Amino acid sequence: MANQRRNPFEGVTDYVSELSRLRTLGVHGTDHGTDTPERTHASAWVPATDILARGDDLVIRIELGGVDPDDIHLGFQHDALTVSGSRVSGDPEGTEFYVRERFHGEFRRVITLPQGTRAGNLTAEFGDGLVEVTVRGAAAPDQSTRIAVVEKAKGSTTRSLSVGDDA
Repeated sequence: MANQRRNPFEGVTDYVSELSRLRTLGVHGTDHGTDTPERTHASAWVPATDILARGDDLVIRIELGGVDPDDIHLGFQHDALTVSGSRVSGDPEGTEFYVRERFHGEFRRVITLPQGTRAGNLTAEFGDGLVEVTVRGAAAPDQSTRIAVVEKAKGSTTRSLSVGDDA
C-alpha cells in the first residue's frame, strides 16, 4: 500500500464524467424503455455539498440522506478531503418507478482544502442525513502580500498592488 501511486487526474475524470452524464441527460432525457445502466466509479453520483465559513472555520456539509453512516468513508491526503461510500436502493426487486430522481450506488466527492491543512484540524459529524466536516482555522483571512508592478515600457515607474485594494 505504501507504493500505491496517486492518480493526479482522478478528480478531473470524475468531474468530466459527471458533466458528460448531465449533458446527455439534458439533451436526450432518459430512455424509459430500458433499465438504468450500472454507474461506475467514474460516473458515480455526486452528493449536494455546501461549503461555508463559520468564524475562522471552514465547514463542509454533504447531503447523504439514506446513507448508512458505516458506509461513509472520509479520507485526507495532499490537502484534499475525499468523501466516498454507497447508498443502497432498498427497493424490492421489480419495483416500477414513475419518477426516479434519487441516485443510489457508489458516490465520491473530492474537495481541495487550503494548502497546509493538517489532519488534526479536521472533525466530522453525521446527523439528519448530513455529514458536516469542520476544518479549524481554514477560513481565517490570509495576510496579503504587496507585489510591485513595473511598467515595462518606461522601466522606472513602480506601482504597488494588494489584494483587496480598490485602486
